[in-house]
Amino acid sequence: MDDFQLYINLGLNHVLDWKAYDHVLFLVVLTIFYGFKDWKKVLWLITAFTLGHTLSLTLAAYNIVHIKMTIVEFLIPLTIFITATYNIFKVNSPPKNVRINAIIALVFGLIHGIGFSSYFKILVDESEDKLLPLLEFAIGIEIAQIIVVLFVMLLSYIVLNIFKRSRRDWILIISSIVIGFVIPMLIERKFW
Repeated sequence: MDDFQLYINLGLNHVLDWKAYDHVLFLVVLTIFYGFKDWKKVLWLITAFTLGHTLSLTLAAYNIVHIKMTIVEFLIPLTIFITATYNIFKVNSPPKNVRINAIIALVFGLIHGIGFSSYFKILVDESEDKLLPLLEFAIGIEIAQIIVVLFVMLLSYIVLNIFKRSRRDWILIISSIVIGFVIPMLIERKFW
């Protein structure tokens, strides 16, 4: 397998690995408000997240940024918790300004990217150029995120249009379930 395919697959597996489901949980609560008609907004959101993820991973890979992993490992589920809680409070007034949400996704992507940096440093030899592997990895992440979001939007479509459930209830249920998954992560990963 050539390096291009290796790093694309690493990006795919980083998101789609069920053992590291925090990335999927974040994508679910980030995009649960949106349907297929909103695909451009969703693409902006996940691309902003990928840009943040890639930027912080790049800064960490080049040893420009150093943050204690215990803090980052706590902040990752905190970003999920904040997004899910935001959904619950905003369920009756869905987000209209995709730019603000994209900025939030970018900032939260910065946190998530740092979380992967130590593993990425193990994969890439210190002497080799890291930029191309980082870009290939980012492409893999973006493809995987599109897969996850398409699944979320398809599931939402089925629940809302075939089973005729209300969008409000769907958002509340999914966001609450995600909070239920994330609270134990926050407790386990507290750094103080």
